[in-house]
Amino acid sequence: MLRRLTQILGLLLCILGWGFVGCTLAMDHWRVAKMEVQGGSPVVIMAWYWSDLWKDCYEDSAALVNCVDFGVLWTVKSHILAVKGLLIIGLCLSLVGTVLTFFGLECTRIGGDQRSKDRTLITASAIHLVGCISDTAAYCLYINNVVSSFLHSKADPSKLRYEIGPPLYLGLVGIFLILLGCIVHCATACRVNHQNSRHPTSPFICEKEEEKEVLRGQKQLCRSSETSNKSRNVFFNTMASVVTV
Repeated sequence: MLRRLTQILGLLLCILGWGFVGCTLAMDHWRVAKMEVQGGSPVVIMAWYWSDLWKDCYEDSAALVNCVDFGVLWTVKSHILAVKGLLIIGLCLSLVGTVLTFFGLECTRIGGDQRSKDRTLITASAIHLVGCISDTAAYCLYINNVVSSFLHSKADPSKLRYEIGPPLYLGLVGIFLILLGCIVHCATACRVNHQNSRHPTSPFICEKEEEKEVLRGQKQLCRSSETSNKSRNVFFNTMASVVTV
């Protein structure tokens, strides 16, 4: 029962992490830059420039947002295309891993016997791991671009200083949850396999010990029978000597 609950918990962690990573594709404010404009002596106008995977936007202090959508596929920056592709690959792999996890759970009636279920569960965890690597590469690529532009803005004050937005943190948390779920699944599968590998040895040892005990008992019986035969022979020899005398 505890193993079933643990596997269900790992599945929920994987689904929750997969949902977090998927939400980041549609979220805004992947990178944010704040700019203060001195409109007059007592007036300070705040402006925010933010971007995501689909558009660049400008927002002023009056909450007016003006956005410019990215153009066709071949006009988008190369790192944006790479981030989109890696995230989509990671989401697809995580979806396949989640489906395989359903077949590998102990509480389901599909997937074969217990050994095949454990193999399916480990395979699903490996697919999840590859998907997490793809997602991590996407986020690291985007963060690297934001950090490099931030360092360049220090050298050139005319450039905007972009900072990392909330979707990146949410995506990294989602990756951590998926990895945690994979660790839980692998731990339950490997523990059961380890326990099953021990069971055939203990009866074998018991059988060996029983055979040794039986052999010892047979040896003792043989020794007792031999001693009894010797005592009988001595008795008959003494009686024969008495009769002859």
